[in-house]
Amino acid sequence: MLLFHHIHHLQNFLQQAKSKQTTIGFVPTMGALHKGHVSLIQASKQQTQLTVCSIFVNPTQFNNASDFEKYPITIADDIRLLELAGCDVLFLPSVTEIYPHGLENKSHYDLGFLETVLEGPTRPGHFQGVCMVMERLLSIVQPRHLFMGLKDYQQCMVVKRLLYLKNWEQQIQFHGCPTLREPDGLAMSSRNLRLNAEQRAIAPVIFEALHYLKQQLATGWLQQIKMEAANLLLNKGLKIDYVEIADADTLEPVKEWNGTQTVTALIAAFLGDVRLIDNLILTS
Repeated sequence: MLLFHHIHHLQNFLQQAKSKQTTIGFVPTMGALHKGHVSLIQASKQQTQLTVCSIFVNPTQFNNASDFEKYPITIADDIRLLELAGCDVLFLPSVTEIYPHGLENKSHYDLGFLETVLEGPTRPGHFQGVCMVMERLLSIVQPRHLFMGLKDYQQCMVVKRLLYLKNWEQQIQFHGCPTLREPDGLAMSSRNLRLNAEQRAIAPVIFEALHYLKQQLATGWLQQIKMEAANLLLNKGLKIDYVEIADADTLEPVKEWNGTQTVTALIAAFLGDVRLIDNLILTS
């Protein structure tokens, strides 16, 4: 695996690869890698000839400074995991490399309704920061294929919106890859490293609540089953940001299900000071 810290070195290498008609896949990450990330590398390797992974903890998408400071950094382990997964290139830039003119965002991304629901009002500015770094990374790597995990469901929709806004939909094919879970159902996440043993034992209740919603979904009003799912979390001591059922394509909240609409359940909740999110398509 080749390691690049600087944009011009990476781009020189990628330009040579593209001159040989090499198809490039890109997996952007913030590090603290796990099997879920490995599955993205594997998906890229199956569909492209050269896989680039980036590790960059993006300061512009953290609306909570302490959350940024506590984000786990495990670079040595990450490199070993990527090498074992057969990743071809790792891009490991500094903040000044990505943002040479500082962190002030000169652009505003028109995310429309996506920025008004779920993560949007809870984490103001978060998705603007996501778009800021993704525009930068995609401009640098210029991949043909982009692989991201569906655990961050709304973020995937935001990135697809960015591709539309930048007129990159024809150049870059987006792949949303399934969430990988631990044997007890907990979605694999870098934030899981921050859970203590007691919290880790409680955390699977989020998936239990999602699975409960899937089992109880029926035509008609959905408020009652959402309240019951929320109570599962509250009874385990979690602090809830949201428990929602939404249209899987638009994230428009669904109050009454017609029996045919494709819907997904989405949960965000705090376990101690660790914020966990997860989602599950209810109609598959």
